[in-house]
Amino acid sequence: MNILLLGSGGRESAFAWKISQSALCSQLFIAPGNGGTGAYGKNVNINPNNFEALKALILKEKIGMVVVGPEEPLVNGVHDFIAGDSELSHIPVIGPKKEGAILEGSKDFSKQFMARHGIPTAASRSFTSETLAEGLAYLETHDLPVVLKADGLAAGKGVLIIDNTAEAQEELKLMLGGKFGAAGATVVIEQFLSGIELSVFVLTDGDSYVVLPEAKDYKRIGQGDTGLNTGGMGSVSPVPFATQEFLDEVEKSIIIPTVEGLKKDNIDYTGFIFFGLIKVEGKPYVIEYNCRMGDPETESVIPRIESDLVELFQAAAAKKLKDFELKISDKNAATVVVVAGGYPGEYEKGKVISGIENVRQSTVFHAGTTLEGGIVKSNGGRVLAISSLQDTQFEALQSATADAARIYFDGKYFREDIGFDLM
Repeated sequence: MNILLLGSGGRESAFAWKISQSALCSQLFIAPGNGGTGAYGKNVNINPNNFEALKALILKEKIGMVVVGPEEPLVNGVHDFIAGDSELSHIPVIGPKKEGAILEGSKDFSKQFMARHGIPTAASRSFTSETLAEGLAYLETHDLPVVLKADGLAAGKGVLIIDNTAEAQEELKLMLGGKFGAAGATVVIEQFLSGIELSVFVLTDGDSYVVLPEAKDYKRIGQGDTGLNTGGMGSVSPVPFATQEFLDEVEKSIIIPTVEGLKKDNIDYTGFIFFGLIKVEGKPYVIEYNCRMGDPETESVIPRIESDLVELFQAAAAKKLKDFELKISDKNAATVVVVAGGYPGEYEKGKVISGIENVRQSTVFHAGTTLEGGIVKSNGGRVLAISSLQDTQFEALQSATADAARIYFDGKYFREDIGFDLM
């Protein structure tokens, strides 16, 4: 079967690497892909949000399955488009329809969903420009620090943690005044929870589900988890503090009520659910839902999956996940993300990358790269994800960090302390 994978980041590189290993995949197409995904299939220069162009490609290449990596095409309704087209409707899509993707596309919706189905999360209230005065008054009495979240997709920039009431009120005005565009038309004001974060992932067919390996990512740019937030500087899997007892509680109090809640709300959901969790005094709470896998968590999760990924996707599409036995490696995975100098602020592109061939014990997943005349160049803030799978977490971290140092481009930067806080 020919498979189409949508996306261009490190997450999609990891998917492409794994899908290409399946005997069930005749040819893999990646739209648009990056400078590394061409090693696993054929890159096609199509924007995942250009649905008519995707249709033409699907028909031309006789695509038998579509796998959606990023959230934006899901929130924009790519699954609905395919399911609603008479020429495409027979093609399975891994990724929810628009009504399911709203779990990520609207934080206000997801908070209401969790309240409705008794899923543990931080207390919150939502406000719009019409209720700005109420929001400002609410902040007057709110404990500090307080969390402000733009309701819609804001490219990872729409969450602010503020420890000053006047500053929080000013930010609320700015957000509702258009600071994050349409994404900030509604703002969620949320209780701040203090604890340690991790990510748990499931693939669901709308009825049953399989739990994938958990992971922890590192958002801050600087060593020791300091500095500005980024899209993610690295990740590890498994997570030492996520004991079996804790993960059992996650399944009982969060995963099962979420899947059952989707059914109760008549939301047909086939795809990944990412649970951004925080462990507070031993108990799990949901910080956020995503309707896709995380990045860079995917680059640590996928190497630990021993099962055939295409077989897993077929089971999800056929609503037979309850019969699927997912095989997960006992080994440890660690991912170190190599970024462009200046990131997450302004950074330069087009830097020639060398030394990838010198990597010894890791897989290099391309993120922000292009391939020009056989030369790999940087093309984004997060450029490469270096992932190593080893017997122990220390060995995995050591290997990924050492291999990240073997790669060079002008301005290159990576954190050397990913995961060492968990040792």
